[in-house]
Amino acid sequence: MAAQNSQGISALLDSEKEAAAIVQKAREYRTQRIKDARGEASKEIDALKKKADDEFSQFEQQVTLAWHPLEATRNIELTASSSHPCPKHSGDSSTSQTQVDEYTSDQLGKIASSFDQNKDKVVDDLLQRVVEVNPRLHKNYKP
Repeated sequence: MAAQNSQGISALLDSEKEAAAIVQKAREYRTQRIKDARGEASKEIDALKKKADDEFSQFEQQVTLAWHPLEATRNIELTASSSHPCPKHSGDSSTSQTQVDEYTSDQLGKIASSFDQNKDKVVDDLLQRVVEVNPRLHKNYKP
């Protein structure tokens, strides 16, 4: 009977080793599949990046636009002899900086003229409020 028990135990141990080998093989297969998937994804990402770079380069070569930083919807196509490409796409910001500076100085001029027109009225209103004090009891005060 002891020999039979020992055979049963050895069969169980062999089955356990076989199951462990199958599990290990499955883990290795899964790891390899993950590595393959990452490699394929990396290749696809590189292809998409190259495609996007090519499209951008083509766009940059074909299109030159007059771009105003405060009027993004205004797109005027320029002739090929124009010397300033679209600063939004080419990285050249000198023309847009000039336009922003002009707009800023124009707005500052408007603010200064508005100040000059209204400063006397504001000073008069402030003085009137400070000088003319009408003392009265608060509505919740009960003597």
